[in-house]
Amino acid sequence: MKVEEEGGFTRLASFVCDYEPFSEEDIVAIEAVLSDSNKKRPFNSHSPPRRRRLPTSLVALQHPNTSSFSPSQGYSRMRLPVMKFSGQIMYSRTFDDVDKAATKLLKILEEKKREMAQIAVGFDIEWRPTFRKGVPPGKVAVMQICGDVSHCHVLHLIHSGIPPNLQLLLEDPTVLKVGAGIGGDAGKVFRDYNISVKGVEDLSFRANQKLGGGPYKWGLASLAEKLLSKQLKKPSKIRLGNWETPVLSKGQLEYAATDAFASWYLYQAIKDLPDESGEVDRIPQQ
Repeated sequence: MKVEEEGGFTRLASFVCDYEPFSEEDIVAIEAVLSDSNKKRPFNSHSPPRRRRLPTSLVALQHPNTSSFSPSQGYSRMRLPVMKFSGQIMYSRTFDDVDKAATKLLKILEEKKREMAQIAVGFDIEWRPTFRKGVPPGKVAVMQICGDVSHCHVLHLIHSGIPPNLQLLLEDPTVLKVGAGIGGDAGKVFRDYNISVKGVEDLSFRANQKLGGGPYKWGLASLAEKLLSKQLKKPSKIRLGNWETPVLSKGQLEYAATDAFASWYLYQAIKDLPDESGEVDRIPQQ
């Protein structure tokens, strides 16, 4: 996703029609429909002619209905462009490197505070899952923080721990940490590292306030579809992979950065939506 494609939020809840070419499955289904329609069938007054159905992906394109979309009844995702972070991923895995990254982040955020009343960063964590009964999941292994379209920090905490400057950032209530289900993430950080993440806001709760019709339990992927007409991929091979590996792979880095970026970007989109009174929730400039 190019930066210039993400400027502004005027395309909220719009349906994207610049879809990819039909898949082989779609083409086979279309050809079957056309073939059946050209065949001469013997007339039988007792049984109506059989009708073949187009694949649901094509039906969704013919009848888009985003206004009634909910996390459980979305239209086909296969026609939506993929949301991906295209900026620079800042990967840190040692104690000193993570501390330097946090120091840099604190400095940038302090500069932004002079220009706006509320600073928000996309926040997410990853850990190694367990698939054995009675075996607890691993500690928080990766933490990702993103505050704009150009840079995203991926911190490999399982090797570095949480240095003082990162703790200072996490405990700063004036820096808003945003994400879907972020309360659970903050709770896990506290259980694993005894550090309280302050200044958190759940995107799902915020979206329900703005969109109404719920409450729904929104995830990042469903919010990206609803508000941005984007597909946020969640491949199980990466999502449920080994986040405690000595060095994160390119796929893991891109997945982690994109999640944090999506959280930050969706917060901006939700903030700019009018509330039930029709007013836009804008924070005045200082």
